[in-house]
Amino acid sequence: MSAPVLSIIILAVMFLLATVLPLNMGALAFVGAFLLGSVVLGMSTNDILANFPGGLFLTIVGVTYLFAIAQNNGTIDLLVRGAVRLVGSKVALIPWVMFAITAVITAVGALSPAAVAIIAPIALSFAAKHKINPLMMGMMVIHGAQAGGFSPIAVYGVTVNGIIAKTELEASPMAIFLASFFFNLAIAVVLFVVLGGSKLLSTKTGRLVEQAAESRMAVSVGARAAGVPLQGSGSSISPSGASAKRTSGSSAAGASQEGSNGARANVPQLVTILGLIALAVISLGFKVDVGFVSITIAIILALVSPAAQKGAVNKISWSTVLLICGMLTFVGVLEEAGTIKFVSDGVAHLGMPLVAALLICYIGAVVSAFASSTAILAALIPLAVPFLATGEIGAVGVIAALAVAATIVDVSPFSTNGALVLANAPEDVDKEKFYKQILAYSGIVVAAGPAIAWLVMVLPGWM
Repeated sequence: MSAPVLSIIILAVMFLLATVLPLNMGALAFVGAFLLGSVVLGMSTNDILANFPGGLFLTIVGVTYLFAIAQNNGTIDLLVRGAVRLVGSKVALIPWVMFAITAVITAVGALSPAAVAIIAPIALSFAAKHKINPLMMGMMVIHGAQAGGFSPIAVYGVTVNGIIAKTELEASPMAIFLASFFFNLAIAVVLFVVLGGSKLLSTKTGRLVEQAAESRMAVSVGARAAGVPLQGSGSSISPSGASAKRTSGSSAAGASQEGSNGARANVPQLVTILGLIALAVISLGFKVDVGFVSITIAIILALVSPAAQKGAVNKISWSTVLLICGMLTFVGVLEEAGTIKFVSDGVAHLGMPLVAALLICYIGAVVSAFASSTAILAALIPLAVPFLATGEIGAVGVIAALAVAATIVDVSPFSTNGALVLANAPEDVDKEKFYKQILAYSGIVVAAGPAIAWLVMVLPGWM
């Protein structure tokens, strides 16, 4: 058996094991890289480790550490209250505020499940109080998270752009970000119209800011399930606990509660907001490495408010760091094995690049509905690079379509985001019915999403 074929089998087994068993795909990828590289290809461990993405490691650690401090010192709560205050008494704007807040949180560096874990309890609490369709509200939160997910300083964006930067393909980080943002925004508009949003236009209410604070103080199962505890919550459980019964508590107390409940921003919060702005300006405007800038700002914030950084290191998504670094190390070994060229040649021999691009989008969507979207992107984009390098089809358009197809399916109840929404369903909602609604919606997204992304971003050839 040739090395490329064997490596593809190893990759398929890795995805199968990570889907069926509670194993981290990145850990499996390191083992796969070691076995494939040393046993099959005769590579030394130094050669294998040369594929370790050190820059990406620093970037993910830096941005998630910075976000953890912003969460601890109450800046995220401050932004939530400020956004809700803009709504006034207009109920119809609540779903859009939740969409926008979640998009902003992921755009500045939070992982998608972290953002959903923070906002979903608030959003679904509002849905129960104001008779808003919970499916619409929950899906608006998830699509908001995906809308901001490909920001050049977000984890998805950093991952995809980092892979492209190592190739000769044309890079356009803003094009990929905007493609994902507007695609998810369009889905949100359809959801709003179809699921009764227009009926909310004449509905008004009061005390939204107070209700947001009350909702935020209720520690949700969803937040714990994502491993991203709310302020002051020191424990977490695995995503498998997302189906547990909804609980509430008073663990959101202490220093972070004080910062969250205050009417005005305190000094650490103001410094944090300035730091987030500086991160965007320095990294995007002056092209300085995002990882070094983010971790520098995080350390400055820790010096300004040492109490706020307590526990922040534990909130870094180490499982995601392991996942991405392991997958990209394995992909480097795949390249040594000739797998990338083997797959690309197979795609090229189809003689129909547009059909091949559509096929790649559907593979990404179907697998990602059950497995990690980050792992799918880390595996499929490198495999598509040689095929895209021929210039027969727009590389930016295909990568943008793949990015969208692999992430919009995170509405599935089998993914962390979908499970978080399901776990935070309002008390008066039939959980079984709500599960079936989410499942049906995710089926529509998996079936139609990749095709629409392909029709918009690839077929016209404008990207």
